[in-house]
Amino acid sequence: MTSTNALEEGTALTLDFQKLAKAAASSDVLPCAVQHADTGEVILVAYVNDEALRVARETRSAVFWSTSRNELWEKGKTSGETFDLLEVRVNCEQNSLVYIVRPQRGGICHTKNAQGEPRNCYYRRLNLETGELENLDP
Repeated sequence: MTSTNALEEGTALTLDFQKLAKAAASSDVLPCAVQHADTGEVILVAYVNDEALRVARETRSAVFWSTSRNELWEKGKTSGETFDLLEVRVNCEQNSLVYIVRPQRGGICHTKNAQGEPRNCYYRRLNLETGELENLDP
């Protein structure tokens, strides 16, 4: 199992509590929750800077700023799981966004289940008794 697979498919809880510090160091960004227009589910959380928001508005698709690669991240460019951007909401303090989207092909995450289908990015649950992660869509 590669380190990415261990992170994405393993049962050990290894939360990145330094992510916000990394995001703040990479560029001027805001957190952006992404909500499925049809189900109301929160399907991922990403970061947006001015350029990403501009491109998202122009293309009407979900575009973010990758804090790990320091570049625009066009959701689905490599996985094919693109999102149509229907609405952008801004919180009262103007320090976070919500993208309301509709997945183009029905899939959401770049990870796949055993059937090869994309799943929701929140496909694991923390077992409160054991502290291990449980895959809800293996």
